[in-house]
Amino acid sequence: MKTGVIGLGAMGASMAKNLAAAGHLVTVFNRTLSTAESIAKECGCSISMSPSNLAKQCELIVICVSRDADVLEMVNTIKKYTNTDTIVVDTSTVSSETAAQAAAILEKANTHFLDCPVSGGTEGAKNGTLAMMVGGDEVILEKVRSTLDSIAGNIVYIGPTGSGQATKAVNQIMAAGINQAVTEALAFGQAMDLPMEKVVDIVSTGAAGNWFLEHRGKTMLAGNYEPGFKLALHHKDLSICQSMTKSVSKNALPIIEMTLLHYQRLINEGFGDEDISALFRLKQKSLD
Repeated sequence: MKTGVIGLGAMGASMAKNLAAAGHLVTVFNRTLSTAESIAKECGCSISMSPSNLAKQCELIVICVSRDADVLEMVNTIKKYTNTDTIVVDTSTVSSETAAQAAAILEKANTHFLDCPVSGGTEGAKNGTLAMMVGGDEVILEKVRSTLDSIAGNIVYIGPTGSGQATKAVNQIMAAGINQAVTEALAFGQAMDLPMEKVVDIVSTGAAGNWFLEHRGKTMLAGNYEPGFKLALHHKDLSICQSMTKSVSKNALPIIEMTLLHYQRLINEGFGDEDISALFRLKQKSLD
């Protein structure tokens, strides 16, 4: 399918490259023109100077932006230039409500919309192995599945519009809990003066082993917080989760509330652009 990508951050750029490698990418748009120029040159595709221009050329439009307002802005911008043959796939992490709003806007333009948030970080985006959680019309998903296979290793249909984003919220809450557990446990081990590389190796093979420990354990111990997933973005996502929780319960979820407080402290200290494993900084201080 003739595909265009809107948003060329760390995730969107890698998606564009994988779509190009599979022969699907025709054009890209990014607010920072120099980024679009670099990606277009590498991918051998054209640069669209506006989302509207991109929409005119594409059968499939992949959106990968940071915030709810950005998704709605893009959808409202392209709606005049889409039609019944256009499918819009939003891979951003936003609320289920925003997904429903975007779908409603495009429905009035007789355009199909799927909320398709992804998980797997920058590594998964580069390798084309992302997990994709899909909300919307399953028939429409099947029309684009072969194209999306070039950016995701596991594509699962969840249910109606918004279901993909609700599933991503589950993922983000779980990621926060894992981050809390791993960083706290490793800070404890370090305070006990254990040989921490050996600790990571052996614990990774037992019942407490997990992806985060395997891929971030040794880097955080070395003080390397190069972002796979920026802390400030996870803070944004957990704020969405917090809002979604309020829509179904009077009770707050402790993992969300605690992690938001911890992340905000790190953001205030200037660590928002580091990997979420930078939470280790606070855990170390708590045991000094």
